[in-house]
Amino acid sequence: MRLSIRALAITAGLFWAFSFLCVAVINYLWPPYGKAFLEIMSSLYPGYKAVASPDSIIIGTFYALFDGAIGGAIFAWLYNTFRN
Repeated sequence: MRLSIRALAITAGLFWAFSFLCVAVINYLWPPYGKAFLEIMSSLYPGYKAVASPDSIIIGTFYALFDGAIGGAIFAWLYNTFRN
């Protein structure tokens, strides 16, 4: 069975963006939560700062959407390449 690269890219992108959004919103409401995770993400995503602000949450979520989509597409492509 082959994986759909497009479907896995969309699914992984949405999943990672939703996960990041949840952590960022909870951090906005309760600042100690997920601070270390958000600081790690700020070192990976250029332009994203690990501060509890709506702008930062939006920027980080868009980065996570694209990052997850690229990761999902690469995973599906590798799986399809090596499954034989």
